[in-house]
Amino acid sequence: MAKYRKLSRTSSQRKALLRSQVTALLQNGKIITTEAKAKEARKIAEGLIALAVKEKDNFDTVTVTAKVPRKDKDGKRVKEVVDGKKVTVFDEVEKTIKKDQPSRLHARHQMVKVLYPVQVAKEGKKKTTKVDMVAKLFDEIAPKYVNRNGGYTRMVKIGQRKGDAAMMVVLELV
Repeated sequence: MAKYRKLSRTSSQRKALLRSQVTALLQNGKIITTEAKAKEARKIAEGLIALAVKEKDNFDTVTVTAKVPRKDKDGKRVKEVVDGKKVTVFDEVEKTIKKDQPSRLHARHQMVKVLYPVQVAKEGKKKTTKVDMVAKLFDEIAPKYVNRNGGYTRMVKIGQRKGDAAMMVVLELV
């Protein structure tokens, strides 16, 4: 009995396919794929969500002072002339940050190993913004599933694909 489905791909292709499907599932909340691919992606996604739920509150809040560049009303950095050179003016600001405990940091590294970096294009603009999928897992997805013991995803069969009659499913977060 095999531990996983080979999906008629080499190991590198299979890993890339599953990584992209898990990333898309966690980013969008649902994906449409074949039943075999969905079952494999489901295993990985449920493991990541379980890890996020377990390590959700495992951090310390620390207050630090940071140097932040002073900005004018247009959002540009303020510069002064010092010794004939233009130098950016910095202000010291108190910030509170989350400092991960070692187990949460290890969980974060495990998630980064699986999830691809995600960039989302803003409507009407050419610029894209990076989405931190690990932070999304810890801050948005994990709190929804705190009182749930597994079963974070649902598969709904939607019929056969026209070309090769492969069973298609919707894999979604519950």
